[in-house]
Amino acid sequence: MRIRSLGVIDDAVVELSPGFTAVTGETGAGKTMVVTSLGLLLGGRADPALVRIGAKAAVVEGRIALRAGATAAIRAEEAGAELDEGALLVSRTVSAEGRSRAFLGGRSVPVGVLAELADELVAVHGQTDQQGLLRPARQREALDRYAGDAVAGPLAKYAEAYRRLRAVAGELEELTTRARERAQEADLLRFGLDEIAAVEPLPGEDTELAAEAGRLGHAEALASAAALAHAALAGNPEDPESVDATTLVAGAHRALEAVRSHDPALAALAERIGEVGILLGDVAGELAGYADDLDADPLRLAAVEERRAALTALTRKYGEDIEAVLAWAQQSAARLTELDGDDDRIGELTAERDGLRGELSVLAQELSDARTEAAARFADAVTAELASLAMPHARVSFAVRQVEDPEGVEVDGRTVAYGPTGADEVELLLAPHPGAPARPIAKGASGGELSRVMLAVEVVFAGTDPVPTYLFDEVDAGVGGRAAVEIGRRLAKLAKSAQVVVVTHLPQVAAFADRQLLVEKTNDGTVTRSGVTVLEGEDRVRELSRMLAGQEDSETARAHAEELLATARAEG
Repeated sequence: MRIRSLGVIDDAVVELSPGFTAVTGETGAGKTMVVTSLGLLLGGRADPALVRIGAKAAVVEGRIALRAGATAAIRAEEAGAELDEGALLVSRTVSAEGRSRAFLGGRSVPVGVLAELADELVAVHGQTDQQGLLRPARQREALDRYAGDAVAGPLAKYAEAYRRLRAVAGELEELTTRARERAQEADLLRFGLDEIAAVEPLPGEDTELAAEAGRLGHAEALASAAALAHAALAGNPEDPESVDATTLVAGAHRALEAVRSHDPALAALAERIGEVGILLGDVAGELAGYADDLDADPLRLAAVEERRAALTALTRKYGEDIEAVLAWAQQSAARLTELDGDDDRIGELTAERDGLRGELSVLAQELSDARTEAAARFADAVTAELASLAMPHARVSFAVRQVEDPEGVEVDGRTVAYGPTGADEVELLLAPHPGAPARPIAKGASGGELSRVMLAVEVVFAGTDPVPTYLFDEVDAGVGGRAAVEIGRRLAKLAKSAQVVVVTHLPQVAAFADRQLLVEKTNDGTVTRSGVTVLEGEDRVRELSRMLAGQEDSETARAHAEELLATARAEG
């Protein structure tokens, strides 16, 4: 990795070898920035506070070797990345303003893509991970991960059934708790539909009746106007001397017809006047028929007004016009059918809920059995690892239990509480020595014991779910003496099957490393390119002496350092 402007690091290159690499240095020298840098390359949160003061951005670049056909390689290529001779180039930039950019194989990608690759590439562990291991939920996740398909299969089925049960229970609760409101809504809809059915309105009826009422209410005025208009057009038979429009137009047409052959323009006007005469005759005829057909029946008018009043009563409540009223009736009938079917729906949902609870009971039992079986194997494997970590008498076990709940599901003949991951509560227990009761590791383990338990757990995982690289950030905190030697020995053993990087302050651990990197600050408090060096020969002895006694030139410390290195090489 190349790290620039990150924390105390100005510009440095960190070369991580295969096998076991130990990163050492004085407190505050920037060792943890190695962990932080790798976290950024793997999609970790970008904190602008990490950017070195005065710099515009922090940049971390890395080259990760991938196995042929590895899932990470396939996912990277799907994201558009190009591999460089089997290696993946990754870059992450964090600006002082908080903006973050990620590049994968020369292609800009969302940071989330890096996070997806992280699970396949590196297992990172530090003090925060130890604290996470104290939580029962994390312990259950660890057990499930160890159990593999034996738990993953039924857990996936259980999770799907659980989600469906939650949805069914939610709908059922809504139907039952709102029963009164829904009954009131149904009554209102029935009343409205009955009221509309009693009137039996027809589409457009209100418009037609309004026009008819207008005619009936003004029948005399309409008849008089029609008679006057007819007389003006066709003449008054009671007054032979009267002049009407039809006669005048006919005279005009005759006058032009006599001379139309002499001028085409005048002939065209004659034709138009003829058309006017025909139109006047038609209108006059219709006016005569209108007057004859006009009904001034007051009884019909009363019936029309009564019908209009009934329709108006509907439009005041259910719509602006009869079309809107009929639309309301159609929608309300559908809604009423839905409401009337609630009882049937409640019965269906109740049956489905009971069926799902029965299915969950079977799956929860299967999960509990699989976890119990895996817990015994997991505990035995971790206990065996603890024996090689200077805890020969410690015993790890898992408590897989359930809490009774009358509203729960049946497991082992009891009705117990359940959740999205099953009905089991899982807790990791530790008995540090014979005769000591097994207690939750949160209460029964010291800091050094907890570090070794977590390391043992990770070593067990390495045999069942290996990743290419393990990074431990001071996982040996709180450990010293013989236990520290055993941790170094165990990390070296783990490094035979994976790349192991350890940030440590313990010389007993560093001595077992295949490569030791020293992080040093310059006089101005920064770590430059020359501030991360590979220690070999005398330089490594000097650093181990400093870690042992705080004195690089102490003969006693040097002798102890050389002895540690010799022991590690002999076992390697």
